[in-house]
Amino acid sequence: MKSYSIPPAPTISLPIVGSKERFPVRRIYCVGKNYKKHVAEMGGDPKNSAPIFFTKSRETLVESGAQIPYPPQTQNLHFEVELVVALASADEVFGYATGIDMTRRDLQAAAKTAGNPWDMSKNFDHSAPCSAITKAFDAPDIQSAAINLTKNGTLMQASSLHMMIWPLDEILNHLGQSVKLRAGDLIFTGTPEGVGPVVSGDHITGEIKGLAPISVSFSNG
Repeated sequence: MKSYSIPPAPTISLPIVGSKERFPVRRIYCVGKNYKKHVAEMGGDPKNSAPIFFTKSRETLVESGAQIPYPPQTQNLHFEVELVVALASADEVFGYATGIDMTRRDLQAAAKTAGNPWDMSKNFDHSAPCSAITKAFDAPDIQSAAINLTKNGTLMQASSLHMMIWPLDEILNHLGQSVKLRAGDLIFTGTPEGVGPVVSGDHITGEIKGLAPISVSFSNG
């Protein structure tokens, strides 16, 4: 039996729709530049948009219904609603969820301008709200499902998953060339246009037709 110098970190998991079991999370990968209109609104060229990947720690996950403290070191916290894919193996999908990639946009912009990594604009506490996972065989035709986000009841993002530049099989192919995907991995697949800021007191809800929604509120940090 192994012994450890400090207590091991607890298992991080997400609920599964219609099950008492939970999905243990291994790693979180995120796709950037996967909707043409979002690439354009961020100042990029959709015609020359190859998929980019970044990571979030699994400890950044937040379940639906949570109140999130407004994070430090930012005055411009943005929402980005996304389809989340949960893997059962390197090439088998376990299920799908609705996620929100929270971004410290001012930190990201400053890092890009300086040519520095922008990890801290993406990978920070409470930056990955995610709904319960719907098993793949219970999900609708996910490739054409509607995706949207509302803030305080006002529609902010509205699109369809068929608008993704890189569909899931291509995402898995590209990502699998760089890392070995395994059971327990989550992939946030990118956001459509309409991203914007939140402040303390705001409430946001992300929805993908046929999947569980994700809903969180923000409080003073």
